Amino acid sequence: MKVLFAGCGDIGVRAIRMLPNSSLKKVYQALAMRRNTSVLPANIETIKGDLCNRKDFLNILDTSHIDAIVVTLTPDHMSDQGYLDSYVTGARALKFAFRKTTHTPRLVIWISSSGVYGQTNGEWVDEISEVSPKSYRGRRLLEAEQIVRSLSDDMMSYEKHSVKSVVIRFSGIYGPGRGRLLSKIKQGIVAPKEPRYWTNRIHSEDCAGIIIHFLELYAQSKHLANLYLATDDEPMSAHEVQSWLAKEMKVSFSENDNEKNEKLNTVANRRCSNKLLKQSGYRFIFPNFREGYRPLLSK
Repeated sequence: MKVLFAGCGDIGVRAIRMLPNSSLKKVYQALAMRRNTSVLPANIETIKGDLCNRKDFLNILDTSHIDAIVVTLTPDHMSDQGYLDSYVTGARALKFAFRKTTHTPRLVIWISSSGVYGQTNGEWVDEISEVSPKSYRGRRLLEAEQIVRSLSDDMMSYEKHSVKSVVIRFSGIYGPGRGRLLSKIKQGIVAPKEPRYWTNRIHSEDCAGIIIHFLELYAQSKHLANLYLATDDEPMSAHEVQSWLAKEMKVSFSENDNEKNEKLNTVANRRCSNKLLKQSGYRFIFPNFREGYRPLLSK
């Protein structure tokens, strides 16, 4: 089977590199697609293409005989228009191409974010929790999700074979090359202890591992839900995470320095549950932030 990694970036590349060590190594052929393929590693198979360009993407589906698609998009700029032009336009183009193509893929894995939730009082959220995003990012991500989740019914109305769509909502992604938080810690900036703001995160290696896990379940004809919330085992307050990092980095900070402290992630004050993901059989590479950050701090 051929799997297309559309909008392939860091997580897509990590997933492709995991394939040879998975049960899929003799089953799947990976193809990395993005507008500028020169930024991709030379040792992976690439194809130049743009999911948001309907005719371009339709031609790729018609000629490449794709069986599964993993979509990992990144907006060109952080604005409502940027998220509309990437996520929503991409989802619409995907739906258009699926209607028109002579070779409809049977599986879509669509990467979204826990930013679609709107809870701000430390509540637990999971796949059945209410979604009421407060930001333009969350609203556009949810709009795109709804388009993707309608693919199965849409294909039935077009009298095509069934399509399985799986939306993954990742919480805050950290890992190599994602050093914004560590840069703030180096400046001695640590979130205050009170009020307590809950944060959630997942290592980029686990993001890739989860994608491979779902591809394996699909290849084995095992159950896949339509939606998963993907986050590690330990929601933590911003202060607990940042003060631990500061101590590990031997950076001094004052918990009472209100001018220097910043309330990071104060809007996304909730606790994300990974219960459904773990019930699917996934085992974390980095189950908590301490295990995930230690290798990064040692470099």
